[in-house]
Amino acid sequence: MVSKDQRRRQLAREKYERQQQRRSVAQRKNKHRNVIIASVVAVALAAGAAVYATAGLAGGSDEVSDRAAAPTPSKAPDPCNRPAKGAPSQKTWPKEPAMSVDTSASYAVKLATTCGTIGLKLDAGKAPHTVNSFAFLAGQGYFDHSTCHRLVDADIHVLQCGDPKGTGRGTPGYTIPDENLTDPRLKGGVYPAGTVAMANRYDGASDKSRNSGGSQFFLVYQDSKLPANYTPFGTITGGMDVLRKIAKAGSTLDPQTRNTAPNATVVIDKASVKKS
Repeated sequence: MVSKDQRRRQLAREKYERQQQRRSVAQRKNKHRNVIIASVVAVALAAGAAVYATAGLAGGSDEVSDRAAAPTPSKAPDPCNRPAKGAPSQKTWPKEPAMSVDTSASYAVKLATTCGTIGLKLDAGKAPHTVNSFAFLAGQGYFDHSTCHRLVDADIHVLQCGDPKGTGRGTPGYTIPDENLTDPRLKGGVYPAGTVAMANRYDGASDKSRNSGGSQFFLVYQDSKLPANYTPFGTITGGMDVLRKIAKAGSTLDPQTRNTAPNATVVIDKASVKKS
């Protein structure tokens, strides 16, 4: 016969085991979610890379989750216009361009897209290498006629652009260092709406994969919880309505590139940068 004391200890042990099991399940779910979020935003910049690098908690993976990257089809008509005539750039450079920006100034960007004009303000003081590279590439016409190839509209809310190949694997041929990762605006692991940040191929495990930004950048149109691994180098000053219009049209998973491509035809007809 089991005594009351033995029974009490048995119930306590069973309760503890259930709690441990719930914690284990919760930890696996949280880890999986973080891997999903990072893998959607991170981008392999090395030409011909076979997988998309992730950031945060895990290494490279081809997997795309049903939650964060599932297609969100829309029956609505394409809200954007036809692209201007012209072909995407095929230029590459062997090394980062020489520094020429004024770090005491800010730079105004005009992205004339098929969906409307998006204005940006870049902070050369906090992210000089990133702003210098962006201004250089814009001056070379590198962004002109390029598609914004990725829209994420679940968990995180970003439009990713800057790859003339339109695959998420394009690179200008060089990489730039991470900058401004301690910006107070990223408090709480959130990239606030209106942030302009660089994509990269940081894998979350090895520091060797840091400092791997190139030409691809993303525009945050709604507060997005992300680890502070992506250089914030500017803010959106105009065109949030354009981004919301693009987001409303939804996205569709491309099985070849593993991107969630916007349903809207989002093409940067012309990118220009001016010192302000």
